[in-house]
Amino acid sequence: MDTVIRAAVLFVILMVLLRLIGRRELGEMEPADLVLLIVMGDLVQQAITRDDSSMTGAVLAVGTISLLTVAVSYTSFRFRRARPLLEGSPVVLISDGRLLERNMRRQRISHAELASQARMQQIAHLRDVRWAVLETSGQISFIPR
Repeated sequence: MDTVIRAAVLFVILMVLLRLIGRRELGEMEPADLVLLIVMGDLVQQAITRDDSSMTGAVLAVGTISLLTVAVSYTSFRFRRARPLLEGSPVVLISDGRLLERNMRRQRISHAELASQARMQQIAHLRDVRWAVLETSGQISFIPR
C-alpha cells in the first residue's frame, strides 16, 4: 500500500511541475529539458519503490501511475471545466501582427523562436500574422492576415 500512496503523491507533484515547466513537444525540447525529464523519472522511481526491486512493487507503481494517467485523461474529457487546469489554455502570442511580449515572456518564447516557427509554416514576416497561438500541445498555430 505504501508504494501506491507514494506513486499517487508523486504523480500529482509531477503533473504540477510539468505544467509549471511549460509546454514543449518532445521534438522541440532543449537538451536540458530532456535531461530534466530523464532525471525526474529516475528520481521518481527511487522515491516510489524505496529500492524495492520486487516484481510486485514495480507492478503496483506502474499500475498506479497508469490508472492516474487514465483518470486525468477521462476527467479532462468528461468535465470541460477541469480542462484548463489539467491541460492548460491556448495563449495568444501575436495579435494583428503585434507581438504580445508579456505572453511570450510568460511562456519563455523568444522572438527568434517565434520567427523560426513562422518560417516553418511559410510565413516570412511576423507582421503578416493575424494570430499566433501557443496551443496546449506546445505547437504554435499561425493564422495569416
